[in-house]
Amino acid sequence: MPGPFVVPVQGDIELPKEVDVVVIGGGIIGASTALELSEAGLRVALCEKGGIAQEQSSRNWGWVRIACRDPREVPLMAESLRIWDTLDKRTGRDTGFKRAGIIFTSSTDQEYTDHSNWIKNLEGYEFEARMLSGAEFRDMYPGTTMNLKGALYTPTDARAEPQKAAPAIAEAARAKGAAILTECAVRGIETAAGAVSGVVTERGAIACKAVVLAGGAWSSLFASTLGIHLPQLKVLNSVLRTKPLEGGPEQTMWASNFAFRKRQDGGYTIASGNENIVDIVPKSFRFAVDFLPALRKEWRVLKFRAGWRFFDEARINSRWALDEPSPFEYCRVLDPVPSKRMSDNALANLRRAFPVFEKAQIAQRWGGYMDVTPDAIPVISAVERIPGFHIATGFSGHGFGIGPGAGRLMADIVTGRTPVVDPREFRLSRFTDGSKIELISGY
Repeated sequence: MPGPFVVPVQGDIELPKEVDVVVIGGGIIGASTALELSEAGLRVALCEKGGIAQEQSSRNWGWVRIACRDPREVPLMAESLRIWDTLDKRTGRDTGFKRAGIIFTSSTDQEYTDHSNWIKNLEGYEFEARMLSGAEFRDMYPGTTMNLKGALYTPTDARAEPQKAAPAIAEAARAKGAAILTECAVRGIETAAGAVSGVVTERGAIACKAVVLAGGAWSSLFASTLGIHLPQLKVLNSVLRTKPLEGGPEQTMWASNFAFRKRQDGGYTIASGNENIVDIVPKSFRFAVDFLPALRKEWRVLKFRAGWRFFDEARINSRWALDEPSPFEYCRVLDPVPSKRMSDNALANLRRAFPVFEKAQIAQRWGGYMDVTPDAIPVISAVERIPGFHIATGFSGHGFGIGPGAGRLMADIVTGRTPVVDPREFRLSRFTDGSKIELISGY
């Protein structure tokens, strides 16, 4: 697999006959949910069609940020940052978490105003955020050639290693009693009197009273087999990493034409600050009405592409019998080809802004599919018409940092505990109950 090397997690051999909850999907959302449920004393099986964190949970930028979040995500992200602080100790493993600060640059007066206004979303929280002037930014980075109006600086924001975090959380869940089942696709659910009674996997059936679908980019396909309207599309982001580089910035940074994060090994993860590829596929038309408001706002940064991906997805079965192989078994890992042009442009722009990166050597490239919703905030919700069925997906490129908090909220909903934050904004029914779907912070 050309994607990044992920700390391997060996799946359990034995399939449990019965658990309390089955979690579908072994990314950071599924693993975090499994850990929270296991710590609550529930019997949990985490089922992953491929390997733990092999898709977007290991391919993201590794940002753990509250900065520039959609205001609706801020309470949950605040909780997530508190969880991240204790995650290494809690899991007994290294996740690469470090509070090193994040900077969002402001190249225009409008960007400066927008970033200044965003700070109001942190009122009542203990997180620090302040605006830097252009002069302060240049003092902070004396080698830069950037001539900015200023920047938003959140020194308490952080970074972590995507290739380590979800595996660490999954192993911690196993230590608490969860079954970790890799190469074990869930083909579908079974019901009794309309409620969840179990799942059917490629290795056999597991009886349960609750299911959490945390399947990332695959969630919409799985939900559609149950007649659930879950508007979700895939957006391709392209990333490169460098070999270790001396003298580079310590803080994570976003600009309109590049974004970077220092890695634990001393190299950098680099990507475009704004460009993403959207392949035109059959679901583009199926969900066209849902995504129209987002398209109107984001069309400048979404690069639409017509090609073979349309036919690849058109060939995927949308219905299958539970005693037959599912599409999830024919594609264990989504491993898209990255855009060399986009990542090369990002590195070139970064080198102009920070000459120290002239010495950067490219070590690897990869692509990853973000699972996006029309309003760019996730679904973390029970499904009312199928008691016992829950969905945690659609994190729209923001899922890594918020993942531990999302796992806690999902566990609260499953167990009936008082939720750590109000889950109303993340309800699935917002797409069908006539609510205004508003894209605030974008993808």
